[in-house]
Amino acid sequence: MKFALKSIVAATAFVAAGMASAASVTVPANTAYNGLSFSGAGSLSFSADLLGALDTGKVSVAGYGAATATVTKDSDGYYTQVSAAAPITALTIDSSTYNVMSAATSGGATQTAPVLKSVSSGGSLTVTDLNVDLANKKVYATIIGGNGVGTLNNFYLWDIGSITGATSVTGAGSFTTTMTGLSITSAGFNTFVQSLGLLNLGKSALSGVTDFGTITSTIVAKNVAVVPEPSTYALMALGLVGMGVVARRRK
Repeated sequence: MKFALKSIVAATAFVAAGMASAASVTVPANTAYNGLSFSGAGSLSFSADLLGALDTGKVSVAGYGAATATVTKDSDGYYTQVSAAAPITALTIDSSTYNVMSAATSGGATQTAPVLKSVSSGGSLTVTDLNVDLANKKVYATIIGGNGVGTLNNFYLWDIGSITGATSVTGAGSFTTTMTGLSITSAGFNTFVQSLGLLNLGKSALSGVTDFGTITSTIVAKNVAVVPEPSTYALMALGLVGMGVVARRRK
């Protein structure tokens, strides 16, 4: 019985240690954490397939919120590039390994579809405030959709095919991570269809998009001076007082 009890205690301690090692902390941008301050930006580049779907519906794209959109077209008016860059607002980091578990950004892009026979009855869709979950290879976003969709917070939108580049921040420097092969969830597809008012041809064009694009994030970490907590100052002051008392007694 004693052996069993010891085993249970040991197992509990082992699980607790494992949970402690997997602890994470969310650090806002430009806030000091363990001597480092983080900033940076994330960029979503639309895939060629997605650009083709936008051309089919004559969908316009514009930046939203804190994001900046880059839109280029050829001489015939077809999209050649669409991307949206947004500032990183927070990082969630594994406190023991410094692996970046997720990154949040502010701002996004708005797509507006005109009324077009057999393609769209008209609508709009804003994808903003991405939260990229690197640990589980998922992308969440705030969706603001037309045609009764409204605002959907922390909406599970895409799965990430692969992640390359830096996945941890171990000191001062610049760290770039690339996430490719964004595939839309079934709920995401339905939300796109409703928000943009897609009809048969529009749905067909969107269903042909198997890769929505690439997300590239660049995190810049800088060394900052560590400011002692108020409790540390209090302990230092108490120590100095104690030293003064001892010195007086010796006199």
